[in-house]
Amino acid sequence: MDILGHRKGTAGQGFLENQFLIAMPGMQDERFERSVVYLCAHSEEGAMGLIINQPQQLLFPDLLVQLDVLKEEEAIRLPEPARSIIIRNGGPVDRSRGFVLHSDDYMVESSLPVAGDVCLTATIDILRAISIGRGPQHALMALGYSGWGAGQLEQEIAQNGWLTCPASPGLLFDGDLGSQYDRVLASIGIDLARLSVQAGHA
Repeated sequence: MDILGHRKGTAGQGFLENQFLIAMPGMQDERFERSVVYLCAHSEEGAMGLIINQPQQLLFPDLLVQLDVLKEEEAIRLPEPARSIIIRNGGPVDRSRGFVLHSDDYMVESSLPVAGDVCLTATIDILRAISIGRGPQHALMALGYSGWGAGQLEQEIAQNGWLTCPASPGLLFDGDLGSQYDRVLASIGIDLARLSVQAGHA
């Protein structure tokens, strides 16, 4: 499945692009424990998103050197905003593949709009632009992605695996990963201590 080739759904059809998935305390899959996922694509064919609150050990300058975007001596001289970019673990699928979620003030031919002001670019051009200070104002980079087959995500939500809420750019591009899970919950008025791990049935 082309991970971003889905026919775009609309909110009226129940599709969840530009929403946060918040792992419930009873999440069975430990790879998603206390995770916040930004959904980039969702249709009847499946869903694709990026975990935004799990940091990787790899530093952005080291990644640029690995990808031959910069030589080692050039990476040392990167501007501070580029040096401090946190690379996130986007999910368990295709961990060698990189994705940049970013504000729409930067667009190249390969950039795909996700929401009104959020785009996704998965080509090396954006890394070069960021490295010389010509990239988007807001950006987050992830290696790997999270994917669900047809109906799989809907089933996990029905089984109380995930909460969903509209994504806000402020929380999406926030660099404070340690508290991001709790702050996303707080943004929709939910106290973690009161969350039930069992699905309720009326």
